[in-house]
Amino acid sequence: MGRKGNTLKTPHADLRPALLGMAVGLGLVMPAMAGAACRQALAIGLDVSGSVDVHEYRLQLDGLAAALLHPEVQQALLAMPEAPVMLAVYEWSSIEDQAVLLPWTQVDSAQTLTEAAAAITGARRQLAGQATAIGAALLTGGRLLRDQAGCWTRTLDLTGDGESNDGPRPREVRPDTLLRGLTINALVIGEETGDAAAELTAYFRAEVIQGPGAFVEPAHGFREFEDAMVRKLLKELMGLSVARLAPDQ
Repeated sequence: MGRKGNTLKTPHADLRPALLGMAVGLGLVMPAMAGAACRQALAIGLDVSGSVDVHEYRLQLDGLAAALLHPEVQQALLAMPEAPVMLAVYEWSSIEDQAVLLPWTQVDSAQTLTEAAAAITGARRQLAGQATAIGAALLTGGRLLRDQAGCWTRTLDLTGDGESNDGPRPREVRPDTLLRGLTINALVIGEETGDAAAELTAYFRAEVIQGPGAFVEPAHGFREFEDAMVRKLLKELMGLSVARLAPDQ
């Protein structure tokens, strides 16, 4: 499904022992968390504003689907079937243009994950808005994640290839109650050369992300989107530390 046969430029073999250790550690504290519906709710918002052409749109969708099926990402997603990850995907552009591509899906088996990836690759662009309304996109993700209050953690991801130019400033909406308690990360798609990627990363770091351990993952052009998405997903799925889940002493 992916452009590169799920081959990464950056190796992740060193993450496997840590991932396995995390899964074992989380299993030890499961009795204390028995009432939780899932271990993580992950909502991914894809930038489909006017600066994203048809080819770049497909690179995002196909890259996300391929990243979800990457062996290490699959291992991380399915590490605890008794406490699965909930996944939703939406696209966004102008202030009134947001559309859900994948409604909340419980990722509890390889088949479910394959079906989710197929739904993403089979999606067609629904929005015609040209502007970039990051503040509105954040609130859309917050509304989605409000339905997953029973999860141990709730993470909102936004992809973006430009600064907000429509609606409220991202920093102004972050105090909204919809975003309270969420971790907000970003995947920034900058130019393949030059300083634009660094500048855009700095903007998203200052304006968009929030929460403990929040980060911006850069992609140097849409062709690197899949690899960047794999890196980001592995960081997020491994971000559930035993210390955060263990009951207070």
